[in-house]
Amino acid sequence: MKFKYKARTLEGKIETGIIEANTKELAVVLLQKYNIFVTSIEPENVKGSFFKNFSFEGKVSTKDLAIFSRQLAVMLESRVPVIQSLASLAIQTKKAGFKKTIIEVSRLVEGGVSLSEAFSHFPKTFDNFYVNLIRSGELSGKISETLYYISEHLEREHDIVSQVQQAMIYPIFTISILFVVVNIIIIFLLPKIKELIEQSTSSPSDFTALMLSFYALLGQFWWTIILALFICAIGIFFYLKTEAGKKLYDKLSLKIPFLGDILRKVFLARFCGNISTLMTSGISINKALKITEDTVNNTVYKKIIGQIGKQVSEGEKISSVLLANPVYFPAFVIQMIKVGEETGKLDKTLMEVVAFYQKEIKRAIDLFLTLLEPMLIIFLGVIVGILAISVFAPLYGALGNI
Repeated sequence: MKFKYKARTLEGKIETGIIEANTKELAVVLLQKYNIFVTSIEPENVKGSFFKNFSFEGKVSTKDLAIFSRQLAVMLESRVPVIQSLASLAIQTKKAGFKKTIIEVSRLVEGGVSLSEAFSHFPKTFDNFYVNLIRSGELSGKISETLYYISEHLEREHDIVSQVQQAMIYPIFTISILFVVVNIIIIFLLPKIKELIEQSTSSPSDFTALMLSFYALLGQFWWTIILALFICAIGIFFYLKTEAGKKLYDKLSLKIPFLGDILRKVFLARFCGNISTLMTSGISINKALKITEDTVNNTVYKKIIGQIGKQVSEGEKISSVLLANPVYFPAFVIQMIKVGEETGKLDKTLMEVVAFYQKEIKRAIDLFLTLLEPMLIIFLGVIVGILAISVFAPLYGALGNI
């Protein structure tokens, strides 16, 4: 993004110009690095194609960030300077947006800004969790170790999310195929069958008449139905963006039979993984809970973690606070946390919980797919059966009267 600025130099000279940066704040920092002090700065008005308003640079995924963190850790461990390491990683990064971010981080570090502060200028790529871990590594002098912790954590996150996404591929693919088949029958077969029945001397059965009327309704008002569904989808989408909609979705999603259990295990694994990684990097339990509260994306767990942080800061133990939420934190997790608190090895105990739930999530997804396959086959069989009867029954009746 380009910004038009007006600034004053150390000598008092007025300068104007254009600078490219991701944010206005970053543009100001970059100019200050060259002893140029901004008096006013605004985004440049760019006239051009409508499509210039859209970015096709690609989102930085968890996997991209994990690879970047591990490679940076290896280079820093090998005593390669930070600026040189970042420049090297920027060259080999394929995503244009991420490449630009790394280059600007390198420029900030070159200007005397710490690595954690440089990362903090790009919250969409490096969130609060990432920045605080880097800051902890800088303070302890173990930046490369911290980057290894981050990469391992992000890889665990990627594995968990990938497992859930893979579980949804099969049902979505199956339902999409069914949708295509139904549309082919409605658009191509039914009009010909209807014409054949009208030419025959026999009257169709009640079931056939009902199905033909239903298909005729779909054929006549398909655009209205699609428009209504589209409006409903847009309405639901924007409602879920509101605070009330997000709360409702987060609460209901955890109560969906079987799938809700998988989601609870995912959030438990994330909660334990975040706390363990932060504590391993030397961050206090109170701050670790606050950072985890800011990064978790489910309002139910966010509220509970906020309560935990408040009561822990007052002297309570995490295990004692969790006893009030047995639905979202099962006895196994509470007991493991209690053992960790008593032995002084909470970070290691939490990582054992993460390892356990990673296996549990995989088993649950495998079981979900095992049960889903026959259920979808039965569902498809019923739909195909209804379609076959509605198509072939009138066809045989019409042919019998020719």
